[in-house]
Amino acid sequence: MEIVASTLLALGATLGDDRDSALRELFVPAFEAQASPGARAMLAGLASVSDGEVSRAATEAARRLADAGVGAPSWLAELDAPVTADECIRFADPEGFTFLLAGRFQRAGRSHAVGVALDDCDCGGAAEILLIDADQWPEAREALLSDLRAGGVDVTEKKLRRADFRRAVEDALDARDDHDRFDPEPLDEVVDEEGPSYPALALLLRSRLRALPAPRRGKLHDGELAVAQISALLNLMHPPGRNGGVPAQRRPASLPAKRKKSDGPAPIYQIKVGLRGARPPIWRRLEVPADVSLARLHELIQSAFAWTDSHLHVFETAYGSFGRPDAELGHRAASRVTLEQVALAAGDKLRYTYDFGDNWEHDIVVEKVLDREASVAYPRCVGGRRAAPPDDCGGVWGYAELVEILGDPTNPEHEERLEWLGLDDPADFDPARFNAKAVTEALQQRR
Repeated sequence: MEIVASTLLALGATLGDDRDSALRELFVPAFEAQASPGARAMLAGLASVSDGEVSRAATEAARRLADAGVGAPSWLAELDAPVTADECIRFADPEGFTFLLAGRFQRAGRSHAVGVALDDCDCGGAAEILLIDADQWPEAREALLSDLRAGGVDVTEKKLRRADFRRAVEDALDARDDHDRFDPEPLDEVVDEEGPSYPALALLLRSRLRALPAPRRGKLHDGELAVAQISALLNLMHPPGRNGGVPAQRRPASLPAKRKKSDGPAPIYQIKVGLRGARPPIWRRLEVPADVSLARLHELIQSAFAWTDSHLHVFETAYGSFGRPDAELGHRAASRVTLEQVALAAGDKLRYTYDFGDNWEHDIVVEKVLDREASVAYPRCVGGRRAAPPDDCGGVWGYAELVEILGDPTNPEHEERLEWLGLDDPADFDPARFNAKAVTEALQQRR
């Protein structure tokens, strides 16, 4: 019943600022008017997962039904039992990036685990919420650790105090909420036929967190302060509508719906990614699942061109701009949209810009839509031309100058540029070098 109530609250959230008043003045009276055991259960569920005036209104309406002799399911008494947290864990890598926050909760003798997967491409916001039966938690935990370690991640577990766990999860949920206000969930994703949606699970999880000790909310740590200062500086450097030299695009009314599990596996897109302005041309031909997120595609392009992912990026599409979410720059979260949503068929195009200073612009075109081959590991590189420029060399014109200097041992900057690249022999720099197999290996490592 709590999940049903959370889904109702999530639907109410689509009303914006009118949500609470609509729930108090419309939904709660409508359920009370039914005067049935199911209506009393729904009101109790709303009281449990909501807070503030909505919770109070639902509680009072449920009490009035009880006083009027309206019955209730036998399990409803469990909602009055307190919620406790048995275990709170943070899964992270040695550098401190958190992959998952997991807590095991108990109420009236029943227990379940909740996991919150974090998205580094979305400012550490919550990417997914997993609701797991208590008896399945040990198996799910081991599967998570095995998958991460198989991918080369030396993941560690750390038990958290309940207050620290609450703060970490609330911070992740708040970061996601900030982005959702700018880039809201489509209505068909709020009500998901395949199970509880993220908005519903987030509301349910917040109700669990309210049972934990309140965290301290102190000043920003040095690292957090530095990030905030950098973000503010970037906003000054790239004011709204400029996007670091990339023309702003008008956001359309809606984005095509994301693929659901019931739609079956996505096809394979053969895409050509070409570096604009490069002469001779520099490009890569990649085969990637059509439902790859733009955040993941960013990582693949970084690997395919041997970029270092040390600068900002943005995808410009017919449906708007996507990168690290930033309302001032007009960038929506790249982790929230897939390639096939912004490129629906062969011939569709988008642009990817990396490093707003050097302004490396890449044209991406969907060349073919292919059937998956069971014997093939995706993503893979099936073609390309020439080595990619190194980071921070000044854009396509700076790279052309770099190639010229390195090809002329008499140039006064020759030795300095070799040292900058970390090369002892000019022969080690070959701008014509390209190896599809090596690019595929780099893409595979990204998995």
